[in-house]
Amino acid sequence: MKFDKKDLLLYAITDRSWLGGETLYAQTEKALRGGATFLQLREKELDRDSFRKEAMELKTLCRKYRVPFLIDDDVALALETEADGVHVGQSDAEAGEVRKLLGEGKILGVSAQTVEQARRAEQCGADYLGVGAVFHTGTKPDAKDVSFDTLKEICSAVRIPVVAIGGISKDNILRLSGSGICGVAVISAIFAQPDIEAAAPYFDALASRTGLPVFFTTVMIPLEPDAQRPDHIFSIQRHTKTYF
Repeated sequence: MKFDKKDLLLYAITDRSWLGGETLYAQTEKALRGGATFLQLREKELDRDSFRKEAMELKTLCRKYRVPFLIDDDVALALETEADGVHVGQSDAEAGEVRKLLGEGKILGVSAQTVEQARRAEQCGADYLGVGAVFHTGTKPDAKDVSFDTLKEICSAVRIPVVAIGGISKDNILRLSGSGICGVAVISAIFAQPDIEAAAPYFDALASRTGLPVFFTTVMIPLEPDAQRPDHIFSIQRHTKTYF
């Protein structure tokens, strides 16, 4: 499954840290109803059978909303469950080998921190890059920081979409303007927000003011008061979905 870069508008990465008694399925559906356009399933603790069951359920859910479904790191499970693709980091499987296993019809995302890594990933068949951490993040405290200059160099060095990730919030997103990124991955968020379904439109609106499309993982930024009105949220979504 190939995709348009507009599918990266709201990229959600699951995180069960904030379930609070809900199921991951229920929280994920809220994110999809709220406007997430891409979903990555990330699990580090589940046993194999539970992970497979969860992947099948979320894949079916994503089909319902016509949203691409990727699995983090686990190429074998992505193939077994017929996910739309996989995202791998630099410490995971080598991108070229992953592309061979996936074939040309699946989506391959690759994390990168340097121009060399970015170019190599593109040469190996990556469809998009996740670059960061652009700011310090508590989600992955061991993540290496990527400077604004390096981020800009990576964007100039490749032709595939580049997404900034790591510690991005409403307070620092404007600092990424002019970098050349296609979107931002806002981690530490949607699934920790009391109103998951309403969290995405706030960042939609913020991105429209920066000139950046939004690429979401998980967001927990409070909505501004006037953004809580259903009619206002609708107008935000209608405006930003044409912002490419």
